[in-house]
Amino acid sequence: MAGYPRSQAALDWAATQNDLGNAREKLGERESDTARLNEAIVAYRAALEERTRERVPLDWAMTQNNLGNALWRLGERESGTARLEAAAAAYRAALEERTRERVPLAWAATQNNLGNVLLRLGQRESGAARLEEAVAASRAALEESTRERDPVQWAADRAALEERTRERDPLAWAATELNLGMALERLGEREGGTTRLEEAVVAYRAALAEWTRDRVPLNWAAAQMTLGTALAMLGSRESGTARLEDAVTAFRAALEEIAHERDPPGWAEIQGNLGNVLMELGARESGTARLEEAIAAYRGALEENTRERDPLAWAAMQNNLGIALSRLGERETGTARLEEAVAAYRGALEERTRARSHSTGQRRRSISARRFGRSASGRAARRGLRRRSRPAARR
Repeated sequence: MAGYPRSQAALDWAATQNDLGNAREKLGERESDTARLNEAIVAYRAALEERTRERVPLDWAMTQNNLGNALWRLGERESGTARLEAAAAAYRAALEERTRERVPLAWAATQNNLGNVLLRLGQRESGAARLEEAVAASRAALEESTRERDPVQWAADRAALEERTRERDPLAWAATELNLGMALERLGEREGGTTRLEEAVVAYRAALAEWTRDRVPLNWAAAQMTLGTALAMLGSRESGTARLEDAVTAFRAALEEIAHERDPPGWAEIQGNLGNVLMELGARESGTARLEEAIAAYRGALEENTRERDPLAWAAMQNNLGIALSRLGERETGTARLEEAVAAYRGALEERTRARSHSTGQRRRSISARRFGRSASGRAARRGLRRRSRPAARR
């Protein structure tokens, strides 16, 4: 900042600090390290020393929104919730000046950002309160509820949808439908019934009506993946196989865009989820074709989920492979498949030690064959859905 003295033009200095924060945040988004994001936070907070609410209320609100964006991105990379809580506080501060009456589109963008943060917080908490709030907000918005009808809990997604109508901004509308689906899926995962999951499927399909492959191919693929996991979870709770078949279709559709050469880790994660569904189908059928397909999918995933790259993910996939091989071996007269299953289990146990499981067991539940994967928070979905959940309105 040499040559641009703060004393000469305090507000111009603050504007440049804000712009510097934007550039650092963009760099931080593209880098695996968090240093740039932390630098962006420093720049935004410096800007807020001069961009006060009393002096320039809308600029203050814009920088609060930008600060929330950087905190949100940082919070997504950390295991705790402190950064996400701080992001929510920054967005709520911005909304004190970014009112619907004054700047409706900026208000809707910040409401949507707040909704995304609340969804992430709900995913990391054991209770359902945050998720319930997100679901209630989104559903009320789709019913065109008004602020007067529910002044206490006028939450983020409902508010955003009142401005982000399908007619005005179909892609943003689809993004908020997807947020609704993700919250419903999380709730459905924690509950025993199927109602929430069925509602999640409806929301995902609504999003796909606008997020078409021709228009936004990677978003379409990521939405197909989230649809697949909801259908898979739903199918695991029903006696029929129609939902599981639909899940296979959705995962294979996602693989048409999230190809091995384009996104190897994302491709591997979808292969693992596909393997889980195929194995469930194989367990319910008398033949061996589905189990063979599941084994092929797991082996495909293991091409990327190597032991060196991520030993616990590799061990989880080895365990899944062992289950599929064991089930196949039970239906064959020879012992080769069972021997392969034993080898896979032994490989998994080299990394899945008893001591390690106590500290890291919860981190890898998403790729267990006995639980259908939470792809909405997986690597592939994060890559595809980043375009959906990108924090909005920097300037």
